[in-house]
Amino acid sequence: MALLEFDDVSVTYRSRGADVPAVRNVTLSVDAGESLGIAGESGCGKTTLTSTVLRMQPKTARVTGEVRLDGQNVLGLSWGKVRALRWAQASVVFQGAMHALNPVQRIGDQLAEPILLHSPKTSKAKADGHVGELLEMVGLPARRAQAYPHQLSGGQKQRVMIAMALACGPRLIIADEPTTALDVMVQAQVLDVITGLVKDLGVGLVFISHDLSVLSSTCDQIAVMYAGRVVEEGPAGDVFDRPKHPYAGALAGAFPRIGDTRFRYAPAGLPGDPPFPGDLPSGCPFHPRCPRAEDRCSATEPELLQVGQHKTACLVAQDEAVQA
Repeated sequence: MALLEFDDVSVTYRSRGADVPAVRNVTLSVDAGESLGIAGESGCGKTTLTSTVLRMQPKTARVTGEVRLDGQNVLGLSWGKVRALRWAQASVVFQGAMHALNPVQRIGDQLAEPILLHSPKTSKAKADGHVGELLEMVGLPARRAQAYPHQLSGGQKQRVMIAMALACGPRLIIADEPTTALDVMVQAQVLDVITGLVKDLGVGLVFISHDLSVLSSTCDQIAVMYAGRVVEEGPAGDVFDRPKHPYAGALAGAFPRIGDTRFRYAPAGLPGDPPFPGDLPSGCPFHPRCPRAEDRCSATEPELLQVGQHKTACLVAQDEAVQA
């Protein structure tokens, strides 16, 4: 049984009297000790999908399907059980550590808070000791517990957010763009911390990013989302090196790797923007931007089918695989 399972999950928002489908029929899974990367441009449904794990959607959202954590459908839990699940079984490293920490509280107090909330019998002294261990686990000295957020660099704040996500020993961590606004060197250090913790602690990881090159070096599996659907899914290296869907190929080409001769020249880029979820084009939602689109692409939305080592939702790629 997988640690986390999205089973035919759809999320619809009610906006101005109309239903807006933000996520459409997504099925994915993550095992303990495994990392799943979810890629796509802003507005493709990545964060909306993962927010269902801890029931963080606004009241206007309607979620269908099942989201199972350790075999338990979290969508059917009472709010009391959901609160008990947060931090203790699954936690989130939010995007933008600059705004996620309370500026008037010391780092140690903020790290100790979830520990004391979920373990009321734990003494303050014991919680403080655990805070020091958490900070050292993510590469910060224990004495930084006395610092305020403004006394830390961006990379240090992100490490604190990772430590906070680990505070109650969860089995699943959701990292939402954890390296945003970090320079390349600090980004590499933070990624090393994340991947090391997944390996050492055996937790499951869902890593959200628009950067396929980061996901390919960090995750075991990658799912590429577009217009609320998964359009490419498979082993991370295979999706990055041999993308079948034109959108996955455009994302891979946007982040060239040093020494890779396929990216000797600057990528051509991808015109346009993802469609508004409430006004999707007919057929394949990507066809208005797709350089390989055919007439049939505007009439039929393709299913996610196995093509080679991974799955893709592209009529052209599926036909090429059959003919090969």
